[in-house]
Amino acid sequence: MQTNTLRDSKLFKVILLVSRFGLAALFLFAAAAKLSVLKDFSYSVAQLLNAIKFDPVRWTWPVTFAVIGAEIVIAVLLLVRRTTRVGGLAAAALLVGFSAFALYYRFGLGYTEGLECNCFGKIIGSQLGVTTALRNLVLLIPTLVVFFGYRKRAPATATNLEQITATS
Repeated sequence: MQTNTLRDSKLFKVILLVSRFGLAALFLFAAAAKLSVLKDFSYSVAQLLNAIKFDPVRWTWPVTFAVIGAEIVIAVLLLVRRTTRVGGLAAAALLVGFSAFALYYRFGLGYTEGLECNCFGKIIGSQLGVTTALRNLVLLIPTLVVFFGYRKRAPATATNLEQITATS
């Protein structure tokens, strides 16, 4: 007796692949766009650091490269099959962190004027605030699809082997 689950459907597999590779492309695109306007992006980082009372002179470049590096690492994690779940989890953490910071900037610090974050370089204009937070929270959907869609493979046991051979 064979039961089909949602996870086994062809449509879900397509959604899973689109989510995985789409997120990887998005993070690589964002990192490349930031690198293309590195000076402008670092200036935005300096403004944000100054707003939260961190020394921008000391922390601008480390934070700038940490953000870009994190995006590249997440993209690689998503591309490598063995690390896909870790990539999905890291992507979700980064998106939640960016969203929380955008909302804190807007409501916690009281900046009513949005700051051009250069999240996607000069290619896509983006103001730090509610819209950025909402966009990032919507992007949690594919990260959750990736995280829960790529399950760890169970170690081979007699029962698993019987199921595998029965469905093959």
